Amino acid sequence: MRIVVVGASGTIGKAVVGALADQHDIIQVGKQHGDHQVDITRSDSILQLFERIGKVDAIVSAAGRLHFGPLAEMNAEQFKIGLHDKLLGQVDLALIGQHYLNDGGSITLTSGIVSEEPIRYGANASAVNAAIEGFVRGAAVELPRGLRINAVSPNVLQESWPVYGPYFAGFEAVPASRVALAYQRSVEGVQTGRVYRVW
Repeated sequence: MRIVVVGASGTIGKAVVGALADQHDIIQVGKQHGDHQVDITRSDSILQLFERIGKVDAIVSAAGRLHFGPLAEMNAEQFKIGLHDKLLGQVDLALIGQHYLNDGGSITLTSGIVSEEPIRYGANASAVNAAIEGFVRGAAVELPRGLRINAVSPNVLQESWPVYGPYFAGFEAVPASRVALAYQRSVEGVQTGRVYRVW
């Protein structure tokens, strides 16, 4: 399969590429690195990406920024960071990308454990991740041509524990290699409208 991985230079993205590269043709995309560049907060950038790379069999997104901070100090502009980047960026990637998928192709987006297990300072992340999962479920019933869409919801990563560990007291971190298996399952499997939880 010809697979585009957006966010390929990140911790999860690298693991996904590693899990899929032996069997598939991977197009690595990042904001600044990779075979191609894209800014998922801009529709024109996403459209230009797909015009450059053409038809693909799968789209994987492991990209998107969030805002972490105390709710009492949070303002609308800070909250919009997650809305415009991780949520609308991934949704736009799916909305535009669906037209560049071959029949039977798939889209895999990324949410996260805080959609169901909130943490202190994570209100933006909880809202955004829950919305991504809702979009996946809603989009799955409408996609034509045998197209599929799923999300992967990872726990905090072992590789990211030194930075994010203090926010996840009592959570058991998971390795990126295990998270990557859920993306592989989404891409190579048959299910749609699923949220694969790697907790």
